[in-house]
Amino acid sequence: MTQPKYYSYPGLGEWAKENFHYSQAIRIGDRILCSGQGGWNPQPDKIDFENLVPEDVAAQVDQAFANCDMNVRHAGGGRGLAQAYKVVTYATDLAAAHEHIVRNLRRWMPENPPIWTELGVAALGAPGMKFEIDVEAYDPDGAKKELA
Repeated sequence: MTQPKYYSYPGLGEWAKENFHYSQAIRIGDRILCSGQGGWNPQPDKIDFENLVPEDVAAQVDQAFANCDMNVRHAGGGRGLAQAYKVVTYATDLAAAHEHIVRNLRRWMPENPPIWTELGVAALGAPGMKFEIDVEAYDPDGAKKELA
């Protein structure tokens, strides 16, 4: 059985691991599971948890998808979000976020629409967060490299 391999990308990913004790992604064989990503700058000069995300929901959604793409790639998924097969999104205002989510699904996963669960929530993990996304990706090529 393949042993899990844990990943935390440089910058905010490593900071979250040190301060909150969680990884950004885990690879188990040909699957990459990603921790929830918000609309934060993944490599800020200084991390200010109270002001981690921009105010605008569209900007948060766009950056969260970009962070997911980077996260999958950091865990060895060379095609990033194009390899995602499962998406779960969380928004504090579904009506405000929905069209931006759909636009990003089409942009980042144009060939294979993933399965998607869209959830409305009262709050997310950092002040000002209006959106978060977590994904699972299939990466058989990366799994072969891990075994080589």
